Amino acid sequence: MNLSLRNKKAVVCGSTQGIGKAIAEELSRQGVNLTLIARDKEALENVVKKLDTSLGQSHDYLCVDFSDDNFENKISDLSSLNIDILINNTGGPASGPITDANPDDFLLAFKMHLLNNQLLIKKVIDNMKKNSFGRIINIISTSVKAPIPGLGVSNTIRAAVANWAKTLSLELGPYGITVNNVLPGFTSTNRLKSLIKKKSTILGKSISEVESEMKNTVPLKRFGDASEVANAVVFLSSPAASYINGINLPVDGGRTASL
Repeated sequence: MNLSLRNKKAVVCGSTQGIGKAIAEELSRQGVNLTLIARDKEALENVVKKLDTSLGQSHDYLCVDFSDDNFENKISDLSSLNIDILINNTGGPASGPITDANPDDFLLAFKMHLLNNQLLIKKVIDNMKKNSFGRIINIISTSVKAPIPGLGVSNTIRAAVANWAKTLSLELGPYGITVNNVLPGFTSTNRLKSLIKKKSTILGKSISEVESEMKNTVPLKRFGDASEVANAVVFLSSPAASYINGINLPVDGGRTASL
């Protein structure tokens, strides 16, 4: 099985914490040269300093806020970096019922998750086509298979990204470029902690009670670790995954009821 990624170049978005950081760390261990994108410069510098360089890798970063109206100009340098792998990963929209959401909530989420993804792929696909190799992997949510209560805006936008990605996989497949979505379930991250805290307040239950109830909905009876999502991403990034294209891959301990 060819899992070799040495000397490949990857962009990892939202890479200073949680799943994005875990993906960056694992890709670096596989010999990948990384460009990280996030909004916190100090956090970016700290992550870059700790990435693996034992195989001669070099890493850098772009400090960009996904809500920035000047986003396209700030990622312009990506066109010259000969990127092989693009990991689209952005923090999810605020939780809450869909009936409480305002039009601006949808517009901002659409911009951050779909329009920015489109701008990113436009910067990297020419090189991927030239090399007849490319991997575009979107970190979205199991909500594309079954909506998650209390995540109205997120459910809506994640589904849009999933269909965008499927369409993209049909268009780019002939060039040796695969496009896939990874759907994390309950994963131990700051976002999950904030969702649990909000849920405990709404329900009048302790955080430990809410955690226990959530874990009991997962066949494996635990939350996932960000590294477990990263492992799936690294495999899909590799030459071994060359015939896997246009899929939604849940990494959720079996929780999602739909196939």
